[in-house]
Amino acid sequence: MATTVPPVAATQVRQNYFAILIAAIANFLFEAVWYSFFLKTWENGIDRTHEWLASHSPNPGLQYATAIASAAVMAAAISWVTQKTGPQTWWRGIQVGAILWLGLELTELSTEYVFEVRPWSLLGVNAGFWLVGMMVMGAIVGGWKKKA
Repeated sequence: MATTVPPVAATQVRQNYFAILIAAIANFLFEAVWYSFFLKTWENGIDRTHEWLASHSPNPGLQYATAIASAAVMAAAISWVTQKTGPQTWWRGIQVGAILWLGLELTELSTEYVFEVRPWSLLGVNAGFWLVGMMVMGAIVGGWKKKA
């Protein structure tokens, strides 16, 4: 017996690039606060000192630009999924951010950390940041609708 799948109404995605930029900047600022608070746990988890990082890190401008650009791509993806799966609200954006974190970010980090034999405390710091960061970006891109 063949069954048919009912057609799904196509929803148009209208990205608000200003909201995406604000979400990326908010994530970047939150990241600075988060890792300042968990600095020692993070440094111990990666088995590095502040002095070692300062002397071996590439150009800080490249690091910051990469962080903001990556967060902007993530915010755009959260916005797209939010709009494609239901009403665009701040609450749905938070939900989508949390679901994408659970299905993609946490699973990827967990697998990587198990094979790299990294400490669970480091997973807690890094995954915890991304959970909150993705939910914050989701709230911003979900709640800040583009004007028609």
